Amino acid sequence: MLIQSNTIASHNDDLLKKHQNKLVFTASEIAETEAIIQKLIDFQIAIPSWALGTGGTRFGRFPGGGEPRSIEEKIEDVGLLHALNNASGAISLHIPWDIPTDYNAIKTLAGQHGLKFDAMNSNTFQDQANAEQTYKFGSLQNVNKAVRKQAIAHNIEVIQHGIELGSESLTVWLADGSSFPGQLNFRKAYQNTLESLEEIYEALPSNWKLFLEYKCAEPNFYSTTVADWGQSYSYVKKLGDKAQTLVDLGHHLPNANIEQIVSLLLMENKLGGFHFNDSKYGDDDLTAGALKPYQLFLIFNELVEGMDARGMNHAKDLGWMIDASHNIKDPLEDLLQSVEAIMIAYAQALSVDRKALEIAQQENDVAKAQEILQNAFRTDVRALVAEARLRSGAALNPVELYRSLAVRNNLISERGLKTIATGL
Repeated sequence: MLIQSNTIASHNDDLLKKHQNKLVFTASEIAETEAIIQKLIDFQIAIPSWALGTGGTRFGRFPGGGEPRSIEEKIEDVGLLHALNNASGAISLHIPWDIPTDYNAIKTLAGQHGLKFDAMNSNTFQDQANAEQTYKFGSLQNVNKAVRKQAIAHNIEVIQHGIELGSESLTVWLADGSSFPGQLNFRKAYQNTLESLEEIYEALPSNWKLFLEYKCAEPNFYSTTVADWGQSYSYVKKLGDKAQTLVDLGHHLPNANIEQIVSLLLMENKLGGFHFNDSKYGDDDLTAGALKPYQLFLIFNELVEGMDARGMNHAKDLGWMIDASHNIKDPLEDLLQSVEAIMIAYAQALSVDRKALEIAQQENDVAKAQEILQNAFRTDVRALVAEARLRSGAALNPVELYRSLAVRNNLISERGLKTIATGL
């Protein structure tokens, strides 16, 4: 389904007066609004191909209908999101769920929707059809060299797909670990993993990056081979300059100070990017900002400060992606909400009075520092985010327009009620 520019313009006309009134008030509350709006226009958040279908629970999966049946339809869905918010200008593919058969056709289709290809994602946490080896006891860490070789070859294959599509990064997430004490020699598992990663790293083109994701637990119950940011940092430090750590907000133990992790990785030039989501109990992969919006703001506060300190380009120098599982919501509505929450947190962080905060920190004025951050968080910046969309030709209220156009019903009519997208 395509959403025409005149449809978006008509939607915006109906909301314009109310929006302009809000924008005037917001501009009176926040300094340098024009600079913030421009940064919001430039900022893009990649959509993963696996997030366009309904996610599963531990016990079942309840598709909502009209899910994309192919890589082409996944690109079309991301294009639909991008038309609505002009902030979702990239798609991140997962191999082997989304192997292109015609690279040129796929690139042409993506270009028609204004999309580029973000990081490529490998999969060694599931056994693939016709594979000779099983990943039941791990992949890159496996005691069996043949299994390790198979996993390495898969990652190199993913890189080759990415080269053809114009991607410039590979994300590696490993389910490797152990479920019982004594099952695994930790030292040898680390060494096997490092050696495997070194082979993959050597296959990277000169302009590529390798993002190594970490996760504290799951699917194993006793140990995880890349369990936290320190372990990921240990690997990527040894691999070289093209290797960096990827932070998934749900991959931490309860009450972990993610904003401090982000700050230190950024300081060490080893922060590669993000998988945005939210959680209550574990790796819940819920809508970004749905449960912990203040934490999301605090993370962006450290990001803005750290990137500015290094002279980095906010939009291009880190990888930004959503990683969510929409168990009971329309996936496209959920993704629109996640992008909105991320943009709001980013705008709030951009509005922080940095000079005043630095003075408060230097003077150990704890209450003042808290007030500066909380004032920025409590200020309504939605009009700035909406204005960035308006200037980009996108919708002032993407979810409202999505619903008024009955997009999901149209997709069901085109694709059917029982379609199920590839992914978890």
